[in-house]
Amino acid sequence: MPTAMVTGANRGIGFEIAQQLLDRNYEVHATYRHDKGALANLNHPGLVLHRLDVRNDQDVASAMACLGPTLDLLVNNAGVSDGRWSSIAEIDFDIVSTVMEVNAIAPVRVTQHALPRLTNAGGTVLMITSLMGSIADCSSGKSYAYRASKTALNMFTTAMKNELRAKGVSLLLMHPGWVETDMGGPNAPIQADESVNGIMARIEEQTLELTGRFVDYAGQALPW
Repeated sequence: MPTAMVTGANRGIGFEIAQQLLDRNYEVHATYRHDKGALANLNHPGLVLHRLDVRNDQDVASAMACLGPTLDLLVNNAGVSDGRWSSIAEIDFDIVSTVMEVNAIAPVRVTQHALPRLTNAGGTVLMITSLMGSIADCSSGKSYAYRASKTALNMFTTAMKNELRAKGVSLLLMHPGWVETDMGGPNAPIQADESVNGIMARIEEQTLELTGRFVDYAGQALPW
C-alpha cells in the first residue's frame, strides 16, 4: 500500500485530495492545525490524522516519526490567504510574514523532514501553488502577499529540483484552478472534485523527467 501525507487536509482541496487518495488505496496521513473539520466525519482504515502546524519544526518532526520508512507522495497543500488590501498603504506586514511563512517556507520545511522517506520510495512532492505566483501573468496586481508567497514557493521548488532529482524524488508545481472552497469563494467556477480528478491524473503521469513543471490541474503548462 503506497503512503501519502497531505497537509491542510481538513477542508477544501486538501480534504478532496485525501479522499481521492484513500479511494486509490493509499495510506493517508492527513494534517490539520486546530480543527479536524471534514476529517472528523471521514472514517477509513487507511486514514491517520495528525494535529500539526506546518510552521512548527517539532510538530512536523513528530508527524514524520509516525510514518514508516517510505513516503510515496507528499502533498504540501496547507496555505492561507492575505488581507486582500486595496492599496499598498494598507498592507499589514505581520500578516505578510504569516502568509510567507505558511505558503512559501513551511512547504520546504515539511519536504526537508520528509526527504529521507521520499528518497527511499522514489517519491513525488506535490506543491499546491497558484497561477497568482506567475510574474508573467500578474497583470491585475494586488493580492500582494499571496502572490509573493506563491512566487517564492515556485522558486524554492525550482531551486531544489536538481538536488532532489538526483535522489530519485520528483517535484510537481500545481495550480488547482479557481476552486469553490472557503478560500476560493462561492463564485469560483470549478468544483473541488473536478480539480482533484485532474490533480490525480497529473500525479499518476509524473516522472523524474517532468520534475519541476508548473501546470494547472488539466496539465496545461503555465507561464512563470
